[in-house]
Amino acid sequence: MSAARPLTTLRTLAVIATLPLLLTACGYGSKSTDDGKQTPAAAAGAKKLSADEVKIGYFPNLTHATALVGVQEGLFQKELGGTTIKASTFNAGPSEIEALNAGSIDIGWIGPSPSINGYTKSNGKNLRIIGGSASGGVKLVVNPKKIKSLQDVKGKKIATPQLGNTQDVAFLNWIADQGWKVDAESGEGDVSVVRSDNKITPDAYKSGSIDGAWVPEPTASKLVAEGGKVLLDESTLWPDKKFVITDIIVSQKFLKEHPDVVEAVLRGSVKTNAWINTNPDKAKAAANTALEKLSGKALPADVIDPAWKSITFLDDPLASTLNTEAEHAVKAGLLDKPDLKGIYDLTLLNKVLKAQGKDEVSDAGLGAQ
Repeated sequence: MSAARPLTTLRTLAVIATLPLLLTACGYGSKSTDDGKQTPAAAAGAKKLSADEVKIGYFPNLTHATALVGVQEGLFQKELGGTTIKASTFNAGPSEIEALNAGSIDIGWIGPSPSINGYTKSNGKNLRIIGGSASGGVKLVVNPKKIKSLQDVKGKKIATPQLGNTQDVAFLNWIADQGWKVDAESGEGDVSVVRSDNKITPDAYKSGSIDGAWVPEPTASKLVAEGGKVLLDESTLWPDKKFVITDIIVSQKFLKEHPDVVEAVLRGSVKTNAWINTNPDKAKAAANTALEKLSGKALPADVIDPAWKSITFLDDPLASTLNTEAEHAVKAGLLDKPDLKGIYDLTLLNKVLKAQGKDEVSDAGLGAQ
């Protein structure tokens, strides 16, 4: 495999050194928290797999609801038997990638941009994407008094979570498609792209310092609750209205040493997604309960209800869309053309899907050899 260079310019490389939040999935910060107290204990006397425990990581975010619900409802633990789960939550992609590299977690739910960046920076040696989890849940929400049409976005201040993160890349690509020009690093140009942490974006909107935001759920619905209007749902820009927002990654070392544990987690993920799709109201409540345990506050109905409806939970990692997202980052000048060959290993997922009578999924030619 040829080495793939991550981000290109010296200014962007400086950003990597000074901003650990670059290329996050959702841009909520960089701290991780041990969620072991919320993790169901292994059943007494249950048979252990090849590892005593599996350390998983995810975000306290609705687009990571497969992990939230699977842990909350004990669906992962049921598949793992006597092998216990140690769960940690993260507020940004880089910290989760660092944890994976350090062995602090074995398996993680994460967005496509940090997956791509983590893979390319290690020359394909630290992770594999082993499954999908969620699609959608990203919207352009604007102040309807200032922006009434897509053309009105020109000249306005629009927030994204972080420089180079998944939503930032998508917005920069959309801007280019309109024929407008913006300097990707500074955010200056025909549209002012304001990099704003999702936690503070609703306050920035209320104060009038931004005119809108291209953001994931539940931030988008929080803006709508403050009077914003959904001007564009990103899903409408993709074939079949599907694009990857959350993947499942694994340490290559853990995958090699404990494939039975990885397979059990994937069975839990597939069964959790099936339960979510069969019981959407119960699953939404379970996700909100998990969020309340993690943050101390549940999401109100006027936020979680529309947010939940806009996210699709699925097993397919939508590999072709990850490749497209990488191409968008290249087009924006944030990424040299990467070699993503080998980023996927869907062998165990397809084994699980086949055993459950489901269709196998494709790696779009980006599978491990």
